[in-house]
Amino acid sequence: MSLLQRDREIILSNEYVDNFDFAEAEEFVKNASKNLFISHAFKNNKGKTLVQPRGGFPTYDKMHALYEQFSPVVDVLPMTIDSHTRLNDYGSAAKMLRLSEETETDLLNGYPLVNHGYRTTRKMVTHFDTPVSLRHGTPDARLLIELAIASGVFEIEGGPITYILPYSKNFPQDKAFLYWKHVERVCAKYSTINEPINRESFGPLTATLVPPCITIVIQIAEMMLSLEEGVKSFSVSFAQTGSLNQDLVTSKVLRKLATKYAHKIGVTDATINLVYHQWMGAFPRDKFKSDSLIDAGAMIAKMVGADKIITKTRAEAFGIPTKEDNAQAVANVQYTLNMLQGIPSFVDEEEEENLTNQVDEIFEAIFNDKADTLWRKVFNSIKNGIIDVPFSPHIINNNELITVRDKQSNIRIYKKGKLPISDKSFKYEQSKLNLGANTDSVVNQIIKDIGVML
Repeated sequence: MSLLQRDREIILSNEYVDNFDFAEAEEFVKNASKNLFISHAFKNNKGKTLVQPRGGFPTYDKMHALYEQFSPVVDVLPMTIDSHTRLNDYGSAAKMLRLSEETETDLLNGYPLVNHGYRTTRKMVTHFDTPVSLRHGTPDARLLIELAIASGVFEIEGGPITYILPYSKNFPQDKAFLYWKHVERVCAKYSTINEPINRESFGPLTATLVPPCITIVIQIAEMMLSLEEGVKSFSVSFAQTGSLNQDLVTSKVLRKLATKYAHKIGVTDATINLVYHQWMGAFPRDKFKSDSLIDAGAMIAKMVGADKIITKTRAEAFGIPTKEDNAQAVANVQYTLNMLQGIPSFVDEEEEENLTNQVDEIFEAIFNDKADTLWRKVFNSIKNGIIDVPFSPHIINNNELITVRDKQSNIRIYKKGKLPISDKSFKYEQSKLNLGANTDSVVNQIIKDIGVML
């Protein structure tokens, strides 16, 4: 028995798992409909931006009803997991699921997949015969992804950086790298028997003034960690920055450097996709402004040639969107995307050169770390502030990098902390700013910049 299989058997012996059948799960994936694989949809829909909302309800019936609402208008169905499951607290999830079913009140903020089980969930997934994307925010997703794949969910979001630094305060970062290494190996194993399982990194991070160089470095780092374990389909992503120009530049540099660094680790046969998240910051309460923001996001996704867009709704400022809110938003985005044909391609070459240099400079420092494995190099780089995510709650994050917006709403580096960008790159960032020495004015500017869309 391999070490991977031994670990899988230990993980799936959890008391909340109902007799996991390895042979049956593998046979199911082997014979699963191609329509369930987003990797297949990407391959067969070149030039089309697939549309995916967010969404998840605690009970099977409500989740099924959500999918019925979505089915006519979406290309990819979401499966957002509840917070108890994300923290591996399956006991609390079981209790809240039971109460949700008894009272017909949603006492969980997502679908508790572990408690429903893969046999039950598979009935729903295969019924709709549409790719499903697992959205979860789980530091230790080893059990969850086993049950997701056995259910027919063949896209797994997340990673050891993007599901730790934005979401967690104390979860050990080194453990996260090892747990996600296991996830990558399971995904790679299943990818050999049918279409590839698609892995997707979470580009928005904290969704608060994250400079593009940090977003791109983290996306590519998680991609490399996945590809080196044998994954053959990976999606890098980023969120609407608030600047059209910066979005166009980010998309071009991210695509270009993702290929470059995949080749750097010797991987030339993987498919790399680009995913665009509509605005992830504070949403305007004015629904006309919300609609305009959503339309702008759809337009930019088309301009950057995104392989998939993840949508928002006009209800974002008020709470969890209803299934009707979500379906309406998706229909509107589909309409906008279909209307935008023949958009010219252009990019700011000066900005592209600067961003490319910043990413390469950071990666040079990462690869120069004395550790003997890539994950340790990346881990050390986070610990040492070479990778620094603004407004991350995690204790390992340095939080010395400070960013503000310039007059064109581009996110600029105001204080670089330990970010290993060159003097030339930093001077370029500074040249775009017009801030006084008064610290209060910088704080006020940051507050204003966080609420830029309100």
